[in-house]
Amino acid sequence: MRWGATRGGAGDRVDRKGEKPMWRRLPVRQICCVAPLLLVVALVFWRWPMVDSGTAQLGSADREWLLLAAGAAVLTWVCSATAQQGAVLEQLPPWRLLATSFAASAANHILPAGVGGNAVSLRFLVRCGLSPSRSAAALTVRAVAGGIVRVALLLVLLLAFPHALTVHRVGVHGRPDNSLVIGVAVLVCAVVAGLAGVRRVRTMLRSFLGTLATDVRAVHGRSARVAALWAGSLAFPVAHAAVLVAAVRALHAPVPAAHVAVAYLAGSAAAALLPTPGGLGSLDVALGLALVTAGTTAVVATSAVLAYRLVTVWLPLVPGVLVLAALVRRRVL
Repeated sequence: MRWGATRGGAGDRVDRKGEKPMWRRLPVRQICCVAPLLLVVALVFWRWPMVDSGTAQLGSADREWLLLAAGAAVLTWVCSATAQQGAVLEQLPPWRLLATSFAASAANHILPAGVGGNAVSLRFLVRCGLSPSRSAAALTVRAVAGGIVRVALLLVLLLAFPHALTVHRVGVHGRPDNSLVIGVAVLVCAVVAGLAGVRRVRTMLRSFLGTLATDVRAVHGRSARVAALWAGSLAFPVAHAAVLVAAVRALHAPVPAAHVAVAYLAGSAAAALLPTPGGLGSLDVALGLALVTAGTTAVVATSAVLAYRLVTVWLPLVPGVLVLAALVRRRVL
């Protein structure tokens, strides 16, 4: 009997060895996508008076500045289309490219980590005659150029305005605000999600590294493509920062525009690590904290983030989905 029990135990050990550890079976990506949303919901309930005051203050905002914010939001789609044209050698149909950029922005707020927007752009490039590998390489060229420009722009502004962000402003009378704890938890989730995706990103880049290198050399051999790629990549975050600056100006907050721009670049860089649809939750918390460190009050920061989301997400969302459906129906996508 003891021998049978021993054999059974050995068999159990073999089965257990064949299984993956419990921590490797956890849906880390799904948890990291849902956790920030839950944390934001908790933050809303925890700080409901501040959110309510921010919404009320947004109702009395300057309409002219909000219109300027909407105009800057429209420019973001033009900048995205310009950068995409600069990433390929072929001449893309300009109006279809602009419509695709608008539709991709709507799809980007439905699926996480830019999956929706990249899928729409990839389909458009394939429909224009590019191979799937070259289309993926073109998207990567645009993404890499955008990342380089964002980091360089943030470093330049931080060197020019070293006191633009001051962390102690987040606290009240030397004690940290409760919302900061939730914000730190969101950033921890962002780091976990970023680490979880490193291996997959490396595999993807390695699969078409040769095509990417060839396209980079070819694109940078044409001055028109170089200008479109880098000018569009630079103008894209500048236009988004302009939306946030106009939102803060609409609320009559006495914060320098350069400080608000630094807050946007820092907040969007922190939120980019977390794969949530359109940065929902992660970008809101990161922008709110960054604006507070830039010198706004918590109420103004909440109102500014609401205004930023209104003109960049909620107002264009339904028209963007309709344009997406029209492009699919006309076989542009």
